[in-house]
Amino acid sequence: MAKAYVLVDTKISDKEKYEIYKAKAKPIAEKFGGKYLTRGGLLEVVQSDLWSPTRLVLVEFPSIEKARAFHNSNEYADVKKIRLDNAKSTLVILEGL
Repeated sequence: MAKAYVLVDTKISDKEKYEIYKAKAKPIAEKFGGKYLTRGGLLEVVQSDLWSPTRLVLVEFPSIEKARAFHNSNEYADVKKIRLDNAKSTLVILEGL
């Protein structure tokens, strides 16, 4: 079964409230087998023809079903609202190898 990844680019508007989101989101992702590979670390954009990322987060899941289950879970719904209220973001679920 192929792994899957949740890739999020985020522009945070309220850093204090976003810290609450981060603290609550991580254990939920881990419950679904998620493993954070990067979370807003150093970002060097070497080409940006289509997109200029701001702050990237990459979470690996054991399958695309687990990634979708995390994102659509009841546990994550209220936490997701914190992200949506305090940041602009693009979120992609993609299948890996």
